[in-house]
Amino acid sequence: MDAKELIARRVAEEILPGMLVNLGIGLPSMVANFVPPASGVYFQAENGVIGLGARPPEGMEDPHLTDAGGGFVSAVPGAASIDSAMSFGLIRGGHLDMTVLGGLEVDAKGQLANWKVPQKMVPGMGGAMDLVTGARTVIVAMLHMAKGQSKIVQECTLPLTSLRPVDLIITDLAVIKPIKDGLLLCEYAPNSSIEKVIESTEADLIISNEIKPMFASGIHENYQWHTLDSNT
Repeated sequence: MDAKELIARRVAEEILPGMLVNLGIGLPSMVANFVPPASGVYFQAENGVIGLGARPPEGMEDPHLTDAGGGFVSAVPGAASIDSAMSFGLIRGGHLDMTVLGGLEVDAKGQLANWKVPQKMVPGMGGAMDLVTGARTVIVAMLHMAKGQSKIVQECTLPLTSLRPVDLIITDLAVIKPIKDGLLLCEYAPNSSIEKVIESTEADLIISNEIKPMFASGIHENYQWHTLDSNT
């Protein structure tokens, strides 16, 4: 699998049946492709929909059914269209179990910068500030490096999305958990190693005593997908 698919598959392992989850635009939107439709998971988007499914096959796109970034999506049984006020009420009211967002930088305190691209015009922060502040669990899904530079830095140089630290960072090289004492390296990817992760990370890392390879237990094995309809 390529780097982005690896990240999306690993993020999917953090999603439990019955959760309400927001997926950010870009790489995070791929996560829906790896969560069984019968799991009872509902994906939410800020533009006013609950029950997003995976991207539809080519030629089956509905121009009226998109995610917050304008990408085509499908809808699962039970999906609902809601207005923007209700959508952000869910986010700001703490009703989202999880949000998965992309990142430009995450620092040693676990703080995220993900909305202002240097030397590029951007429309603004959008709902990212609300999502990082309001969701119960915040996961950053991003490539570990960009243009040869680490995206996990000692201190963010870009404007922060929120003062709240994120809960988990999943990259194509590692799974890293921000804790009180710093960044805890929990897993390394199949194409990586502890040494490679350390070398590719600007911020200091704490090596977990229980560090393991990513997918060591098998994809979804720990999350009881076997209780679902095996035909889906």
